[in-house]
Amino acid sequence: MTQSQEPLDQTDWYAPEAATFGDRVAAAREAAGMSQPVLARRLGVRAPTLHAWENDLSEPRANRLSMLAGLLNVSMMWLINGEGEGLDGTGESGVLTADAADILSEMRSLRVEMLQNNKRFAQLEKRLRALLTETSDA
Repeated sequence: MTQSQEPLDQTDWYAPEAATFGDRVAAAREAAGMSQPVLARRLGVRAPTLHAWENDLSEPRANRLSMLAGLLNVSMMWLINGEGEGLDGTGESGVLTADAADILSEMRSLRVEMLQNNKRFAQLEKRLRALLTETSDA
């Protein structure tokens, strides 16, 4: 076994540096055996809203977060930051190769960059609309 293929038995898949809020919501929902539409209905939200939470495009308000934690049988703090009562953080097999961990880390970094770029894009679009409105008013 090469160094990059050695198992990392201590990987906590749901720790703050390893997973996002959305990752933890999706994992807890799947562990509870619920589909997105079923959980959304139980929370009183639309399925696209839950989808956005799981994809880190938005976050629930405190009252929904409390309901979400209760329905998924995890703590609110675990959903927020990976600490507290939640899912076993070792993943299904408990073993993650260094190569797989590197790929997951790169994917998380890319997701964060994409979210930041999306926010920047929205800000630029807003500025452009304001400029176009000013131009048409003149």
